[in-house]
Amino acid sequence: MKEENQTEKILYLCGTPIGNLEDITIRAVNILKEVDLIAAEDTRHTRKLLNHFQISTPVTSYYEHNQGEKAPYLIEKIKCGTKVALVSDAGMPGISDPGYLLVKLALKHKIKVVAIPGVTALITALVISGLPTNQFIFGGFLPRKSIERRRFLRQLTNEDKTIIFYETPHRLLKALEDILELWGDRKIALARELTKRYEEVKRGTISQILDILKKEEIRGEITLVIEGNPKAEKKMEEEITSNNKIVVKFIQELKKEQYSSREIIRLTQEKFNLPRNIIYQKLLELKENLYTTNSK
Repeated sequence: MKEENQTEKILYLCGTPIGNLEDITIRAVNILKEVDLIAAEDTRHTRKLLNHFQISTPVTSYYEHNQGEKAPYLIEKIKCGTKVALVSDAGMPGISDPGYLLVKLALKHKIKVVAIPGVTALITALVISGLPTNQFIFGGFLPRKSIERRRFLRQLTNEDKTIIFYETPHRLLKALEDILELWGDRKIALARELTKRYEEVKRGTISQILDILKKEEIRGEITLVIEGNPKAEKKMEEEITSNNKIVVKFIQELKKEQYSSREIIRLTQEKFNLPRNIIYQKLLELKENLYTTNSK
């Protein structure tokens, strides 16, 4: 049974399994059979799924490095009457993949966008993490380079909602070490290979998980679910505020990472809840000390 009328121009976003093939919906299978063309992030990966469900629809590639040319091509195909479905390697297209550009272009050309819902790793990991699910933010994949990753993490230091990231095995240790240093030892759930045969969830504090990971090799697709910034007790705030060395060290680290004075003042104010004039004074003192040292 056809879901839409024959004349309507539609782009379908089809959710596919993140591991277990039984997680695909009947609706998604039917749509993938009915459309004229499937745009896939990895055609070889998608063909395995299609073969399993005896779907013979033609497949074309649509991924990060060809989206600039391929998105306009797919839009023209849809405008000419071709029924197109977009799928990612796993989960819902548009989440941490190039699907957004195609959706944006489709809407610009008055093409209807229809989502065929499916599982996503971020929601699956969140609900089994044991951390609060009422409010959360999703940060996608963390930046590859250390300096960019640390800048990104600093912006979320005071976020009190549960925070979710995707990460790769070879960058996992460095990422967790940065998070521990910048955010403190928070609760975390590390979900690996969700819905697959070797699904695993490690729960504990960041330092505990790091100790485990340093003793064993970890593989597969990883989702990190991290506790938001706990409400600091007044006593702790007073101790941090009164400890001049901690504030100065924090400012020095930001200067090394080439933040502007305005950014340093903002980030320091957010972290320590100090008046702007005090932070500004610390910056001036550091500049004076540096000038005095270089003059000798």
